[in-house]
Amino acid sequence: MTVRVLVVDDQELIRAGFAALLGVSEGIEVVGEAADGARAVELARDLRPDVVVMDLRMPGTDGISATAQIVGDPGLAGVHVLVLTTFEDDEHVIGALRAGAAGFLGKGVRPQVLVDAVRTVAAGDSLLSPQATRSLIARAVTTEPRPSVDGEAFRSLTDREREVVLLVAEGMSNDDISVRLHVTPLTAKTHVNRAMSKLGARDRAQLVVLAYRSGLVTGEA
Repeated sequence: MTVRVLVVDDQELIRAGFAALLGVSEGIEVVGEAADGARAVELARDLRPDVVVMDLRMPGTDGISATAQIVGDPGLAGVHVLVLTTFEDDEHVIGALRAGAAGFLGKGVRPQVLVDAVRTVAAGDSLLSPQATRSLIARAVTTEPRPSVDGEAFRSLTDREREVVLLVAEGMSNDDISVRLHVTPLTAKTHVNRAMSKLGARDRAQLVVLAYRSGLVTGEA
């Protein structure tokens, strides 16, 4: 199955570079490019890509606002947003996750990391693996007033599901979890999906945020 990608960045040279890199990667097709958030939302609705590679700082509608519009559109339920930015501070990380981004990367990553990230996000997983990312998420959500979290939902998790949530919070992929727990990747994914369903998390990024806010995972890096 080919992963269809929309690349969004206000700098033409950077946008063209990412598009070229992804366009020659096996199983990936770049279906469009946009230079601002408003155009990104329009093209997402017209082209229905599997993944939108989204810059954050752009003139007009920024990447966080565009991400929120895409994720919040019921007609774009199958579209996943991967934020690719030079700004990896608390404000931008948490803003992107709250907007519904499936994950984010810094623009300094190796080319293959970006290619793998697109495939990961297209498969429904999120990118929360870098230690800096976990630290930022933990610090931001644990220093803010905690909203009400459904304690009953967390109590409904099985011991295995709790264990899996903790591993997801460490940044582990389904393959990583399968190795750690000596189960198949499909079984690992099933546990993750069941935990997400019970907690009402739309994706793995939100699952981690909910785990931090509930106290199931601490903010210690």
